[in-house]
Amino acid sequence: MERDLIIDVRTEAVSFALLENHRLVELNKEQNNVSFSVGDVYLGRVKKVMPALNAAFVDIGDDKDAFIHYLDLGLNFISFDKFAKQINPNRDFRSFYSGIEIGSILDKEGKIADVLEVGQPIIVQIVKEPISTKGSRLTAEISIAGRNLVLLPFADKVSVSQKITLKEEKRRLERLVYSILPKNYGVIIRTAAEGKGAAILDAELKMLIKKWEDSWPKLAKSKPPHLLFTENSKTTTILRDLLNDTFSNIYVNDQTVCAEIEDYIATIAPEQKRIVKLYKGGTPIFDHFDVTKQIKGSFGRIVPLKQGAYIIIEHTEAMHVVDVNSGIRAKNGMEQEQNTFQVNVNAAEEIARQLRLRDMGGIIIVDFIDMESAENRNLLYKHMQELLSGDRAKHNILPLTKFGLMQITRQRVRPAIEIKVNEQCPMCHGTGEIAPTILIDEKLERQLAYYVKERNIKSFILELNPILEGYLNRGLFNSIRKQWCKKFACRLKTKVNTNFSIFDAVWYDGNGVKID
Repeated sequence: MERDLIIDVRTEAVSFALLENHRLVELNKEQNNVSFSVGDVYLGRVKKVMPALNAAFVDIGDDKDAFIHYLDLGLNFISFDKFAKQINPNRDFRSFYSGIEIGSILDKEGKIADVLEVGQPIIVQIVKEPISTKGSRLTAEISIAGRNLVLLPFADKVSVSQKITLKEEKRRLERLVYSILPKNYGVIIRTAAEGKGAAILDAELKMLIKKWEDSWPKLAKSKPPHLLFTENSKTTTILRDLLNDTFSNIYVNDQTVCAEIEDYIATIAPEQKRIVKLYKGGTPIFDHFDVTKQIKGSFGRIVPLKQGAYIIIEHTEAMHVVDVNSGIRAKNGMEQEQNTFQVNVNAAEEIARQLRLRDMGGIIIVDFIDMESAENRNLLYKHMQELLSGDRAKHNILPLTKFGLMQITRQRVRPAIEIKVNEQCPMCHGTGEIAPTILIDEKLERQLAYYVKERNIKSFILELNPILEGYLNRGLFNSIRKQWCKKFACRLKTKVNTNFSIFDAVWYDGNGVKID
């Protein structure tokens, strides 16, 4: 499978499009002015304790207070709490950190009112961005993710990804990391670490520890709420999670970001540095790689499928609802049940793509076309499981009900991507009304008269929609254009622009310079 990552860098945002065999499967956008992102670590202040919910609201500087549940405090919260309360600029940070004993574990059945109080400083990390009317969701169990390792401050164990199946490799990685791990740190070894040597893992571990330790001076001097450190930039975060040997190319249209990506890949996967390429074409990068067209065709309410079938995607406050329709699809000689099954299979493939593409989360209800055969319903369920096996977001799929409904839950950490693909009518500009067509030539004639008499311009080029251009040039000897030339003693040429609406018109002088 050919996988390309297209990165469009603009002043207001950076957009990322992941293509698999030239088909858009993931779209991400990082606004340059957005704060409070997943992975950011803050020194917060407890704003309100809610014993009934066994939770608390925390001020991290956002308009909406963030939420943390007792179970999200983590087993080692007592160590974090002591560190946050007692650290000060006069201490030796490193010896103070390593001197904190990790022994007292937070009781899983405890009450939040016994641990937190209003005004208390607390180190927290965002696990879910603000969505709709809800504030950020927080955890006090800080983790700092790298390509191969995830660093866990105030932990004392090493865990290995279950996707690494070889027992010998698990034991090798575990022994290796234990040998280089400082006191009061734990690590999760990620799947990407499989086969990696000591030098690579040691370098990444030191980088992650430095990121955590660099936040200590801010922690000692700052008053809550205060940002301690952020995740990597969206560019490197996406590469950290997505990059593997199947990537073919990474195209980026900005020299600075291109250099940043090359440096990052040189650190985590030096052999793949060659796949990073700077795009220098004249057309926009998303247009060149056909991304814009795919976005327009994929983000509408109605998404077409093969041979006339289509799906309708509706979003409510509580859930997403997907309706599958066969449309005009029919095949001669095929039984209705088999035809329905094939439509549902095609719809499942597109729905799996749409979940990733729009980053849809929460509850998703899919209304497939009813099938009589229980075997077909089971096959469709298993097919959907296979399609979503490569989805990085946590998800759960339930078998189809007898009414053809499939329930899917998918982890939601950011708002779903909503792109308006309908364009405002160029004729009425959304008002539902247009100017009288009979007056358009009078308007243009008044403009021409002004330019000739007041601006003393004698030669013109008028850029028009093809329909209006044909109207002005209708008649071999007595067209409206020739009448104007004779009346105002000027030269006038017309120029067609197919992108113009029927009433659009732009005046240029004889040298092609636009007239204000």
